[in-house]
Amino acid sequence: MPILTHTQARYFEKIPVSVYNDNDEAVKYIAHEIASLIRMKIARNEMAVLGLATGSTPIRLYDELVKMHREEGLSFKNVITFNLDEYYPMEPKELQSYVRFMNEYLFDHIDIDKKNTHVPDGAVPRHEVTEYCQRYELAIENAGGIDIQILGIGGNGHIAFNEPGSNRKSSTRLVNLSSKTRVSAASDFFGEEYVPTRAITMGIDTVMKAKRIFLLGWGDGKSGIIKRTVEGGITEDIPATYLQEHKNVEFVIDIAAAQSLTRVNQPWLVDNIDWDDMLMRKAVVQLSQKLKKPVLKLTDGDYLENGLGDLVNQQGSAYNINIKIFNEIQHTITGWPGGKPNADDTTRPERKSPYPKKVLIFSPHPDDDIISMGGTFIRLVDQGHDVHIGYQTSGNIAVFDDYVTRFADFVADYNTQFEGKDPKNTVLDRVRESLRMKKPGQSDSQEVRDLKGLIRRGEAKATCRFVGVPDENIHFNNLPFYETGTIRKNPVGDEDIKITKDLIRQIKPDQIFAAGDLSDPHGTHRVCLAAIMEACKQLKEEEPELMKDCWVWFYRGAWAEFNIEEIEMAVPISPSELLRKRRGIFKHESQKDAPMFPGTDPREFWQRAEDRTKGTADLYNKLGLAEYEAIEGFKRWHF
Repeated sequence: MPILTHTQARYFEKIPVSVYNDNDEAVKYIAHEIASLIRMKIARNEMAVLGLATGSTPIRLYDELVKMHREEGLSFKNVITFNLDEYYPMEPKELQSYVRFMNEYLFDHIDIDKKNTHVPDGAVPRHEVTEYCQRYELAIENAGGIDIQILGIGGNGHIAFNEPGSNRKSSTRLVNLSSKTRVSAASDFFGEEYVPTRAITMGIDTVMKAKRIFLLGWGDGKSGIIKRTVEGGITEDIPATYLQEHKNVEFVIDIAAAQSLTRVNQPWLVDNIDWDDMLMRKAVVQLSQKLKKPVLKLTDGDYLENGLGDLVNQQGSAYNINIKIFNEIQHTITGWPGGKPNADDTTRPERKSPYPKKVLIFSPHPDDDIISMGGTFIRLVDQGHDVHIGYQTSGNIAVFDDYVTRFADFVADYNTQFEGKDPKNTVLDRVRESLRMKKPGQSDSQEVRDLKGLIRRGEAKATCRFVGVPDENIHFNNLPFYETGTIRKNPVGDEDIKITKDLIRQIKPDQIFAAGDLSDPHGTHRVCLAAIMEACKQLKEEEPELMKDCWVWFYRGAWAEFNIEEIEMAVPISPSELLRKRRGIFKHESQKDAPMFPGTDPREFWQRAEDRTKGTADLYNKLGLAEYEAIEGFKRWHF
């Protein structure tokens, strides 16, 4: 069942929105609706026509449909499908082809007749594209129109490949891709320069002709554009807003993607609410930021004039509210992330005992630890804790080919000059030849991936040694879900969870730090976090004594930061520590200057991290708290 179904949300939202706790629940709902349509059509001896999307968003939906086919006997023999788009030019068998995507994730696992599946042809000759697009439109019309259309949404509000500026009456056509869309797709092609500049896409009018539309959205990275689409006006600058005109459309999103909606971000403006500590803190922080006034200077009038009169009535006065929230935020600040020994820890975010603590920092990639919580990492080591690092994946796909060639040359030259060996090396020769023959956008050979993994492993070791972590405390998990050789990763599996559990058993940590940065557009952070959470839950059942006194803290920083009201531990970073953190990041030379998968932020990761931590410190300062150079924020998982 969806959550957060405030009836008055309709005054803000111009499109029906169903919010679910997670995308597993959401896709089950949509899969059930699709299955109901298919079965109804079977009963009528008719064909069900589905409009399908690609990308990471609908993968779980396709998994659920495959599961229903295998376990419930759902047949797709009476189904016709039309996909939204395809890159141009693009051969069907290429790694990034949407034909290949649909076969791998859906068509090859169900009983659909492949003749009834339609994906725009990215290999059609350029002079035939216009006529081909007209035939695609006619095929949809001849099939009776699309019964259910599945959509995702781009960061700039595009649906299908209808970029900002697309006309409401547009039909299937060849379009130019925006730079933002190409940057978002860069990871699939191993570099932005290899992303096609054009695509064939259904038009806005084609999409709007569907009888029913579901738009899916997962993760806080989509929350901003979903709010603008749902609560803003119709504009060609955000093509998804045209959906406000559709009579049977529904946005199905998870709670993270809903966080910017008024009913989630400011529920007191939507309906009467039961005020808890988190909502109070959120309301006061937002009010302070809006009025640019420190918390302790907010007045009764400030609250009453900004929709917070109910809070004042409940708490008695602005003074009571201000003191309560100021103290709560102040108590999140600590220079002792592992707990301060021999001190009163009544109001501190971490316990003073035991000291020193065994600390396990999980890092999804070999540099997330130093990028996202480097100051705290350094502080924990300096304060004498037994710090272990668990690198969850090899990060091998994020190394440029020329960097591998440099290392291969080094090994060959070293063997010749210092070891007196024949410079011919079978493995190195194969690596060089593989890179020489590699086509743009093609995945690496296993030997190349292994070498790239070693490069990143060496950089991680260099960072740990710089911080002061001994070699025996560095653990490389190489979780299997990641080792596909492509950007698309497998879902978390039993082996991933087992490896994670084994490391926790080995170290027996008092503290675990895990990346909770779910804005990661490539999904690795999300899968790594899922492995940690499931491992902790299983260990809590299997070995309750092991996990009884283990606290788990989530960190962010590489892609986004926690909101102030979410932070439960704020670790101030001094100017000298910030400089040490930067130098630790610089040990990851293969990621320096131009990371392979930067996302939509053009800055280097060290710049992003510094700006975000300085920004957090500035927010604390503007709330009326002490002024620091930078702050790293953490949120505790009460599992």
